[in-house]
Amino acid sequence: MTSTEREAAASGSGKTVSGSGTAASGRTADTPGRTANAAGRDPRVPARDAAATGHDAFGLEDIDEVLAAMVGEQAAERPRDGLLITCRLGLDGEPPETLTLLGARFGVSRDRARQLYTRAIGTMVRAAQLSGEHDLSVFADRYPVGWSDERLVRTLLAEIYATDSDIAGQDRAYLHLRLAGHDLQESKRLAGFVFQRIAGWQQKGRWHLMPPEHLEEVPADAWNPWLHRVEWAAGDPRELPDAPARTLDLGDDGRGFMYSEKLARETTFDTGLQARLLRLLDGSERVESFQEYPAEIVYDIDGGERVHYPAAVARFTDGRVVLMDVIPLAHTAFHVNRVKSTAGRAHAHARGWGWLVWTGAEEGVTDLLARKVSARHENLLRNRLAAGPLDWTALRRYRADTGIEPLDLAAMVLRNQWRWDRGPFRLTRT
Repeated sequence: MTSTEREAAASGSGKTVSGSGTAASGRTADTPGRTANAAGRDPRVPARDAAATGHDAFGLEDIDEVLAAMVGEQAAERPRDGLLITCRLGLDGEPPETLTLLGARFGVSRDRARQLYTRAIGTMVRAAQLSGEHDLSVFADRYPVGWSDERLVRTLLAEIYATDSDIAGQDRAYLHLRLAGHDLQESKRLAGFVFQRIAGWQQKGRWHLMPPEHLEEVPADAWNPWLHRVEWAAGDPRELPDAPARTLDLGDDGRGFMYSEKLARETTFDTGLQARLLRLLDGSERVESFQEYPAEIVYDIDGGERVHYPAAVARFTDGRVVLMDVIPLAHTAFHVNRVKSTAGRAHAHARGWGWLVWTGAEEGVTDLLARKVSARHENLLRNRLAAGPLDWTALRRYRADTGIEPLDLAAMVLRNQWRWDRGPFRLTRT
């Protein structure tokens, strides 16, 4: 199967949707996984709201669980709707997909994919509001109707950056606001503000060369901690590819573009974290050259073949080459991301390249593995998993008993090699 065939595989090619609460499974194609200043946070998010994940550290996961349940119900009657919403929003732990790729999945144009998605969302929102079966308070508490436009937009932007979901940022904003009780027009208007902020930032450096005095400075030691986290390969590294392996939706207008001084051309990205990595590569004197989306990585989830494109490969001035993927720190424990990382590492090492999961945080995967969690809390979770998998309700009880944070759960999952599935949540001892 060719790269384009894999990317464009339609819904009949092994993609299934379960009506028993599973938003979607068996996705057979994937899009790339999610500008800040070189040393810190994304400039889209005001400093006081940069950690705007609300009152509950698991709040965003709570929201996605409610959405997954809603999607699962709709998928029972309309399987295509379930797959559309899941792929567009990334509810199963995969990155959100561009409308171009969604269109390719179903053999329709990008505009038609947008129409189908919009109709599916409208049906789901109406059903949820009429049935009263789902706890929409998680939305109402997070995006209160009485909040100012500025506060709502800042909260939404902070969450989009934290979850690396820029591609579907406007769609997520609209859906969250509607389910929080905002009316149709207000939700569209506020989601439009979110879109304007993301689109303006994405295009900021596209069509002009920045004057030398305004070029972003990258500290000489910026790469030191990350190079220590690289999983190095033996042997001489192969040359960098001279073009992106990702082609089908490379020019989708929902993606971002920036001019690279080092490469003397435009580069592309999906998310704020990816753009931040590219700027670090472009501005560092230790980096000789780099290429975005350099390889097609084929991996398997429960018997279904999927495709992923790591964010970049870079050659450093000492001759070493590193293949890098961008995954937010807490998301590194998701089963799908662990499988992708295993496949990415194998691809890199076969070419003499090192492998790095770049999280955009001060900590990497090795630091997360070493994170201290109460031994009593970890043993309690082991004992509960010994009795069988945990769903979201069971995890909420465990959270109430222990007060753990998302990174605590991620650390325990990685250390114990448990399986963390999303959309809906399921934690399994393997």
